[in-house]
This record gives sequence, C-alpha cells and structure tokens, in this order.
Amino acid sequence: MRSSFNQGVKLAFATAIFSGVANFVNKFAVFKVNPLVFTTQKNLLVAIFILGAILLFRKMPKIRSLSLGDMAKLLAIAVIGGLIFEGLAPDEPAAVAMVEAGEVAFAPCHHHQTVGPMAGVTTASMAVYIVENRTFGNRAFSSLNEGYGKVLRYGAYGEDVLARLRWLRDVFGPLAHRALESLGGLDMKTMIAQQIQMGDEGHNRNRAGSAMFARVLAPQLARVAAGDNLAAALAYLAENDLAILNPVMAACKATMDAAAGVDGSTVVTCMARNGTDFGIRISGLHDAWFTAPAEVPVGLFFPGFTQDDANPDIGDSTITETAGIGAFAMAAAPAIVKFVGGSPQMALESTLEMYEITVTENPAFGIPQLDFRGTPTGIDLRKVIKTGITPRVNTGIAHRKPGIGQVGAGLVRPPIACFEQALEAFAERYTA
Repeated sequence: MRSSFNQGVKLAFATAIFSGVANFVNKFAVFKVNPLVFTTQKNLLVAIFILGAILLFRKMPKIRSLSLGDMAKLLAIAVIGGLIFEGLAPDEPAAVAMVEAGEVAFAPCHHHQTVGPMAGVTTASMAVYIVENRTFGNRAFSSLNEGYGKVLRYGAYGEDVLARLRWLRDVFGPLAHRALESLGGLDMKTMIAQQIQMGDEGHNRNRAGSAMFARVLAPQLARVAAGDNLAAALAYLAENDLAILNPVMAACKATMDAAAGVDGSTVVTCMARNGTDFGIRISGLHDAWFTAPAEVPVGLFFPGFTQDDANPDIGDSTITETAGIGAFAMAAAPAIVKFVGGSPQMALESTLEMYEITVTENPAFGIPQLDFRGTPTGIDLRKVIKTGITPRVNTGIAHRKPGIGQVGAGLVRPPIACFEQALEAFAERYTA
C-alpha cells in the first residue's frame, strides 16, 4: 500500500512540475495535427521488408533473433504466411526454421512509417497506399485491405489467402495506382470529414467512406481496365466495407508523425498493440515505447463464438483513436453499437469523455450530433494520469486460434501502466 501511495505522490508531483510548460509546448504539437493534413493518397510498391507490429520495445534495435514463441499465435502464423507469400519459404516448416535460425529481421510497422490492421504483417512486395502530409512533408504507408473472411491479418495463409494477396499486388494495386494517379491523388482529410458526417467513425465503421472511395475510383478504373480485371476490381470495392480503413490509418499515421519529437510535449503520438502488449509513444519522449500487457476486448460476437474465444487486443489501427477519430468519434456513428456493443447513448458518452483527456478539438472533423463540435484530438499524458481516464478504443476481435478470423467487435482501453511509465520517464527527462 505504501509503495502504491508513494508512486501516486511521485506521479502527481511530476505532473504538477511540468504542467505549465507542457500546456505551452503542446500547442505546437497539436498545431501539426489540426491544419492541412491527410492530404494525398497514392498507390505504389514500396521496397521495404517489414513484418508486422512485432515487438514494442522502449529501445528498439534491429532484431534478428526473435522466436515465433515470443509472438501472439495469430501474429506468428501471419509471419509464416508472409514468408511463404514472398517466396522466401516453400512451406510452414521452412518458414519456422528461417525464423528460429535468426534469418528474418523484424521491426514494428511504426518504425517504417507504416501501419497495418490486426496482425499487420507487411512484406517487401505488397502494394501499399502512400499518404503524404503535404503541410509537413512526411509520408506514411499501409497495405491494401484484404476484405473479410480468412485473411493474412487474422493469421490465415492458405492458398486462397495467398492468391488474394497476389491479386492485390499484381492486379488491383497497379490499377488503383493508375486510377489515383489520374486523379492527382485523393484528399484524405476531406474524405474522413465526410465519413464522419455520414455515420462512420473511421475505425470499425467505414461503410460510408468505402462507398465514397469506390465512387471516386470506379470511373477511373473503367478508363484503365476492362473485362474480368475491371469486374474483379469493382467487386472488391463493392463487397469490402473496410476498403478505406487502411488509407485512413495511413492518413492518421502521417498526421501524428508530424506531431512527434516536440520537446516538452505530453501529446500521445502513437498507440499500438501486437496481441501480447500495448504500447504508446509520447511526442516529447521521441522514439521511446512504454508498454504493458494488452487487454482483451469485450463486445459482441458472431454466432457460434463467445468472449472466451477472444484474442488480446492486436493491431496498429489504434492510430485512428490517437488522431482523434475511431472511438473518439463514436458520437458520429451511433449505429456502430450494433457491432461493438452498447447503446447510442454510450457512443455519445464515449466521445464526450475523450474531451477530458485531450488537448484540443479538430474542427475539420465536426460531429453532427454535437452541433459539429470537432473531434477530441491530442491525447494528453498528464490528463490521463490526472483523471484516471484512459483512451477508449473500438476494435475488431480476432479469435485466439490463428486462421479462424474475426469473431466479433468490441471495446477496450490501453492499460494505465503505459501512461504511468511514460510520465515517470517524462519527469526524469525534463526535471533532472
């Protein structure tokens, strides 16, 4: 009890010491979040080899000796699938042997300005969206969404999964590149703003955004494709309500990366999870990660599945909440409660609660249900500790067993320990 009391006093004292300075400095950080961001989206191939959001370390050297046993099972199987997809291993035993022999380099997607949903495995030849923050000149990347069912991001790698990945890389990717190039790119800030006004929140509900994405791309695709390729591309967009999720995630990543590295700022610039741990980054603490065991989401499940089937929280998609959408914008998406659980009133309360722990509001993302009040933006480390309120996250729920796929959706929060560690590190850095 005394130890916990002493830690509480220490955290409170640290918050008080740098509160005034951080208030001033945070204005610079959130300035980088609110103006002309989420600007351009293009589709190109990127020659970098990334495998997932593998481990979240406070000091992250290049890792070459990581066992599959260190990973969540879902992530480990997706890694195997990635190696087979790239032709680096012919089958599972060969892929496992490569990893165990230290022949594969792993790094978090975030270390390569990249984000991926769920397992997040991104490999060298995958087509990716490129989102450019034209205000500050930085870029972020995300793979193309695979759609529903058995997919790599949920730990499946059967021949149908690999065929889908090859189609995205060899057919849809080049077509989407040509279509987006003919448009001069796509304004993601406007796209996300429209989504929110049409009942999406940008994380688990992207039906309106994906429909707009299809509407914009379809005429251009018709100009650059024909026959079966055109039909398959249009079917992919029509059948996938998550098509826009990945570029939205990259847009949020490009936004928050611009706010990173501001000395003295207590703004959270990254939240991510890998199926075992949840990690955060703070602007004024630069590249350091602060981690704690990931929680298990609680929500609604598809027929035949229960809470006992749920995997601990996983994926980079919490970058949406970090940027002020997702669960932070749930008031704009009351219908999402039919998917994640709760009530429309709960969705409203979720957004209102997040204003208590954020630095500002983003006027670009006005919420109709709140008289177009901007979404709560810029999670403030100090406010999280002071109020005891941790960020809300809505998320898809993966089955504990790889390959089964998504079994539901629900709500979760990051562990408070991440924020306590970060505050202590902040105090050490700025009060020494």
